[in-house]
Amino acid sequence: MVQMEFLGMDFSCVFGSLSDGKFPEKDCLLPLISKLLGYAIVAASTTVKLPQIMKIMQHKSVRGLSVMAFEMEVVGYTIALAYCLHKGLPFSAYGELAFLLIQAIILVATIYYFSQPVSNSTWIRALLYCGIAPTILAGKIDPLLFEALYACQHAVFFFARVPQIWENLKNKSTGELSFITSFMNSLGSIVRVFTSLQEGAPTSVVMGSVIGILTNGAILTQIIMYQKPQPPKKGRKKAD
Repeated sequence: MVQMEFLGMDFSCVFGSLSDGKFPEKDCLLPLISKLLGYAIVAASTTVKLPQIMKIMQHKSVRGLSVMAFEMEVVGYTIALAYCLHKGLPFSAYGELAFLLIQAIILVATIYYFSQPVSNSTWIRALLYCGIAPTILAGKIDPLLFEALYACQHAVFFFARVPQIWENLKNKSTGELSFITSFMNSLGSIVRVFTSLQEGAPTSVVMGSVIGILTNGAILTQIIMYQKPQPPKKGRKKAD
């Protein structure tokens, strides 16, 4: 059988079955679907936070947004990306984390800009992150500490969402939260569970995606629940 590989995806099994007039077997089809979905998530992740950034810039407001939630999200993405790099997982299994981290940093910077004046404690948190993040991403920390950090990053992501969920409940509004970004976050978490299982990722990686489904799903539900109904359009009065 002729080998047909592209970006780590082997198409020879599928095309071989189709050329014989047979539907590909599950063991042949699922790994390919997993790879395709993995790369689809990576591609989609390049723009997933742009709707949120654009909404803030358009309205020049961060109404209803929890700054702490977005700051913790940056920390969570940093730990998760560093761990996947350290474990040598295939790019299709974690690639979106790199793009999400970059966008999350831009998003936090945008929130800071529209939250003037920025407090001293906020600047201290930002400087601490800039000082520690490069060391974590380079994997230049004790292996046991690395494992502990990754175990904690699930809690980081969970508690990154909790302040925002609470803010929404308290205000009975989701403010400037973007429906598109929240929807893409939820969909990405669902797909990532499947791809992580197929790629043989550690259980801790899969559990992180499950937590993402629950928390992102909660925020998405709130956006749908609290959205204001559009006022009816007034029709033109008929001439007498």
